[in-house]
Amino acid sequence: MIKLVYSVIALSLVLLYTYGPSAETMTINTDVEQIIKDIDTLYRSTSSYSEIEMEIVTPHWQRTLAMNCWTQGMDKTFLRITAPKKERGVATLRIENQMWNYLPKTNKVIKVPPSMMMSSWMGSDFTNDDLVKEFSLFEDYTYELITVDSAQEDLLYVNCIPREDLPIVWGNIIIAARKKDHLPVWQKYYNEKGKLIRTLHYGDIKTFGKRTLPAAMEMIPHTKEGHKTAIRYLQLDFDCKIDDQIFSLRNLRSTK
Repeated sequence: MIKLVYSVIALSLVLLYTYGPSAETMTINTDVEQIIKDIDTLYRSTSSYSEIEMEIVTPHWQRTLAMNCWTQGMDKTFLRITAPKKERGVATLRIENQMWNYLPKTNKVIKVPPSMMMSSWMGSDFTNDDLVKEFSLFEDYTYELITVDSAQEDLLYVNCIPREDLPIVWGNIIIAARKKDHLPVWQKYYNEKGKLIRTLHYGDIKTFGKRTLPAAMEMIPHTKEGHKTAIRYLQLDFDCKIDDQIFSLRNLRSTK
């Protein structure tokens, strides 16, 4: 009788590990989804206001821009440069999948086509999409946990591949995130041929209100030697009251 019981238990274990998903596998699948959700919404909430400094460095010149940014959920972004005087008033507005730039020197509003979302924003190493985030990692990419060479035990690594029929130039993005809180450490962007094009580093972990996140990011392009762009959050408020008129073409032309 005892032998029969042991046999039944052994058979059950064989069937479980052969045909059924293990608890570890289910946890990994849940974790990778949560990692991407957490990173996607790291700097977002129902609404936010931030004051940002961007430093652009090239072998021949460098400049620093100050800007204010308002967001509403994942669908609306408004960004205006406040300094230096030469670029003051330049503004960018995104509402869902539409985006406009305003150039005060010519008093022109230019609509940005989807094909230009991956183009440089204001001569920096960040793209239009990096700044206003039209594309979502969670919605527009597929993702899986992977292993990498020289992996750190405290990090998780996720490979993200853009879904088909989207105007995304990347072949894939590999993200390293901390296991304990899913804060990103770096993101590596590859083209369709598997060549590393740029790396985004995160740092200077700070708490803004009730949220802890990297207050600094540095984008390094591997195709342009001596170039880099750093972004620093000086102020970041979440779930704040924002006038809907912020996200309008009329406000885009405003210099206030």
